[in-house]
Amino acid sequence: MASEHHIAFVASEMPVAQTARAALIQRYGQAEEAKANVIVALGGDGFMLQTLHRTQNLGVPVYGMNRGTVGFLMNDYSETDLVERLEAAEEAVINPLAMRAQTIDGAIHDALAINEVSMLREGPQAAKLKISIDGRTRLAELVCDGALVATPAGSTAYNYSAHGPILPIGSDVLAITAVAAFRPRRWRGALVPKTATIRFDVLDPSKRPVMAEGDGQAVRDVAWVEVRSQPEIRHRLLFDPGHGLEERLIREQFE
Repeated sequence: MASEHHIAFVASEMPVAQTARAALIQRYGQAEEAKANVIVALGGDGFMLQTLHRTQNLGVPVYGMNRGTVGFLMNDYSETDLVERLEAAEEAVINPLAMRAQTIDGAIHDALAINEVSMLREGPQAAKLKISIDGRTRLAELVCDGALVATPAGSTAYNYSAHGPILPIGSDVLAITAVAAFRPRRWRGALVPKTATIRFDVLDPSKRPVMAEGDGQAVRDVAWVEVRSQPEIRHRLLFDPGHGLEERLIREQFE
């Protein structure tokens, strides 16, 4: 049965995840990632993001089972019926964000983010950001602790904690959300087309330093950051029927 499905099991470093991986390999066998037709990731959401980034060139769907603390992207854990669950699973395709940042010394840094790209002040003073969409200035000065751009898949993560909107998984929009906005006080963020290029220019970066981060990849002392969706990269996630991303995003808004 395992040879028919060519499953590659990967796990976080947590003992409970490693124990689960050993048990599943004993039951179903283990395929090399390069030859697998499905990857089963055991851990939490952080490990799922790592797995998606690491395997993005394989084009293989990833089915997560929760052996961590947070499991929004994961399915419930079970050893006994994995093959049947994989055969019945629903697939969701998500595109990451491409982040390009220039630091004040002129260096360029590129990163990919599945959930969000965030900018946060580094020092005691608030950040001052200019926001442009497709080359046109839309907000000349945002005084804040930071700002972020979230995908639909990431809209329930840091974006939601910062009071940003939850986006339906199939929507062709990105959310721009301020973190503790001071001026304009009533600015509550914006929704922009998925095709847009969003640029943040840091005003007075030497006095008010800002860092940029995409899924844990941090760049300090940025002068500007550009963010755009990367439709060429398709992350394929598998979910149990009735528990896919669309259902989870709707359920999150009523809890």
